[in-house]
Amino acid sequence: MKVNELIERYGAGNRVFLRIDLQRVNLSEISLVGINLSQGNLRGSNFAGSSLGGAILNEAILARSILWRANLSKSFMVFAYLSHACLIRTNLSHVDLHQADLSSADARLADFRNADLSGADMRGINLSYADLQGANLAGANLSRANLTGANLTNTDLYKVNLSQAILDRVNWTNADLSYANFGSTNLYGLEKESNFDDLRLAGTLS
Repeated sequence: MKVNELIERYGAGNRVFLRIDLQRVNLSEISLVGINLSQGNLRGSNFAGSSLGGAILNEAILARSILWRANLSKSFMVFAYLSHACLIRTNLSHVDLHQADLSSADARLADFRNADLSGADMRGINLSYADLQGANLAGANLSRANLTGANLTNTDLYKVNLSQAILDRVNWTNADLSYANFGSTNLYGLEKESNFDDLRLAGTLS
């Protein structure tokens, strides 16, 4: 399917485009609210500035895609493949990303408030100054992630893997770090800058 055909059919009211193949196409600055692109191959495509609120992208391939400034709020992206994707300033609030692959993605300044990232593969992701307030990251793999300046207020980090992660200036207020794995991560900055009375750390620093 060509991009023009997708846009035409969407404009006519069609919202379901399962297993579509749209690799390396330009879909920037358009509205595709509520579209269903589940299991689609969208590798390397450009969605910069587009409106995809409420979209269904379960198991979609979005590796190396550009989602800069895109609005994906309240979307469903279960098992989505977003490795090396550009998610800078992307709105991913209230998105279901559980078991998704975001390894090595660039998510600086992204909005993940109240998102479900449980069990997600986030190895090497850049979350510098991202907002993860109220997000569920239980069981997620954040090894080697860059969390510089990230806001993890009220975040669920139960059994999260933070080995070798960069944790400079993280806001941990009321975060649940129960049984988190810090591996060889240097905790000096965390201990110095955080109030451990505001954290649940059972089994973490023993």
